Amino acid sequence: MVAGNWKEHFTVAEASHFLHRLQEKVQNRQSVEVVLFPNILTLQPLSVQLDRRKFRLGAQDGYHKDAGTYTGEVSMAMMRDLVIYVLVGHSERRHVFNENDDEAAKKVQAAVRNGIMPILCVGETLEEKLSGETKQVLHNQVTAGLMHLTGREVSASVIAYEPVWAISDGKNPHPATPDDVEKSLIYIRDQIKELHGERVAKNARILYGGSVNEHNANAFLSLQSCDGALIGGASLNATSFAGIVEAAYRLQQERLAS
Repeated sequence: MVAGNWKEHFTVAEASHFLHRLQEKVQNRQSVEVVLFPNILTLQPLSVQLDRRKFRLGAQDGYHKDAGTYTGEVSMAMMRDLVIYVLVGHSERRHVFNENDDEAAKKVQAAVRNGIMPILCVGETLEEKLSGETKQVLHNQVTAGLMHLTGREVSASVIAYEPVWAISDGKNPHPATPDDVEKSLIYIRDQIKELHGERVAKNARILYGGSVNEHNANAFLSLQSCDGALIGGASLNATSFAGIVEAAYRLQQERLAS
């Protein structure tokens, strides 16, 4: 999976124009699932424009109550006919909007309840990393996020490892190395195994997200424990994003040939 999180970018018109460029640049690689996460205002018009042979659509967030007196919120139930995936517990939701593990767990449940596949985002801050708390943070976030799901539901879910210290605007003094990432991906899969068994852990997809671009994508995507990437800034450049999709496709073909 190669997923592009557009975050708080693009008006409706700009998003439509950018999607048109993406559909020209990105090749139809059926073996690589490409998911786009535009802002909430653009979901409906892009769902009509989207080339479903190439892309799937996802939401950046959703409220855990299906309906009610919650001014300003958009529920998972409202989006279930528009999207296949939804991001839950993204680092910016956790650290900018102060969402905790309990809220992430409720959102995961709401997504599954409404037939949307959650992508649970987990990851530690720089302070937690330097304090040696990475494993504890990942344990808490994974366990809380998946605790109310069945093994079958976890198998269909996706986890994205996003170390907060590795996310940047291109000037990051703490870039993640493939070795850093591999250790955490293995640990996350081990947590799933403890919760739901080896078969579920093997089937669950784990992505890496943290300043992934067309230059370093190959190094992360080639990791044995990595099933794809969640792209931030590079997803806003059609050429860069298409390059990452091609890198994923080439690696997959090499593995099949070996």
